[in-house]
Amino acid sequence: MNIIIGLIIIAIGAFCQSSCYVPINKVKQWSWESYWLVQGVFAWLLLPFLGALLAVPSGESLWGLFAQAPSFNLWMTLLFGCLWGVGGLTFGLSMRYLGVALGQSLALGTCAALGTIMGPVLLNAFFPELNALGSLTTAVIAGVAITLVGIAIIGVAGGMKAKALTDKEKKAAVKDFNFPMGIAIALLSGFMSGCFNVGLEFGKDINFGGLTDPMFRTLPATLLVTVGGFVTNLAYCFYQNQKNHTWTDYGKRQVWANNVVFCLLAGALWYSQFFGLSLGKGFLDSSPTLLTLSFCILMALNVVFSNVWGILLHEWRGCSRNTIVVLLVGIVVLVVSSFVPQFIG
Repeated sequence: MNIIIGLIIIAIGAFCQSSCYVPINKVKQWSWESYWLVQGVFAWLLLPFLGALLAVPSGESLWGLFAQAPSFNLWMTLLFGCLWGVGGLTFGLSMRYLGVALGQSLALGTCAALGTIMGPVLLNAFFPELNALGSLTTAVIAGVAITLVGIAIIGVAGGMKAKALTDKEKKAAVKDFNFPMGIAIALLSGFMSGCFNVGLEFGKDINFGGLTDPMFRTLPATLLVTVGGFVTNLAYCFYQNQKNHTWTDYGKRQVWANNVVFCLLAGALWYSQFFGLSLGKGFLDSSPTLLTLSFCILMALNVVFSNVWGILLHEWRGCSRNTIVVLLVGIVVLVVSSFVPQFIG
């Protein structure tokens, strides 16, 4: 029963993340770099900080935890957070060129597979005594493989869409639709975004151990990763503000209340995925396979829900029935990938 509860919590987080781009559409008179940075303040700083505080027992402090943590693990967690930040930047561009459904599918699919594999591999390279590779069991590899099959099927549906629609229809669904450029950016985004889970692997022991509820134990490491990502995004967004002369966005008082509210909502929905991941993991202790695959499961479910939003936002309008059938098959395979490894293991 605990496993079902854990998976449901992770699924709720995935649904929230897949919905985070909807509030962005309500932001007015701000350039991409301005609203991206403001929502990032909430998504990568404020809310992760509040979440990490839930992991702090009475009489302890978050700063004290970080001060006592092994410096190598601390800095590696931050470093991979910075690298993940590059993935976050290109992730937004993949939405721009491919739309919510296809962009998230390819980027998150790559992220799911590489994030799951790279974590134990890199951790083993630095700390072989931990035998991190032992977590990559046959069941885990099978789960990753099934996820990739599902992503590939959705990619085929995206290719069918690109071939079938006229340029006018593509632009009607996704304003800046560009399939070749979008594919390249989505794959780069997925590779760099996988660094999030690598950061979590290096920071998994940065917690208060048994003094903290297992549901909140990974939240301090999550904060470190998102802080690293915020640094990368801050530098890039300020660069774009300077390049595009959009500093004036922040001074448009007439839209501040509206834009901050919707950026806060977008940031809260985005952070919900990793808050839900932490809570869900607390219920998966009895299944080492699902615990290792939890990040992959989260990304796979993100893809499922992002395609549901894609359908609701009419991004697949005008596609043939065969294209929609292929898309639905890919979604079903991704859902199955969340459960099959448990039976294999």
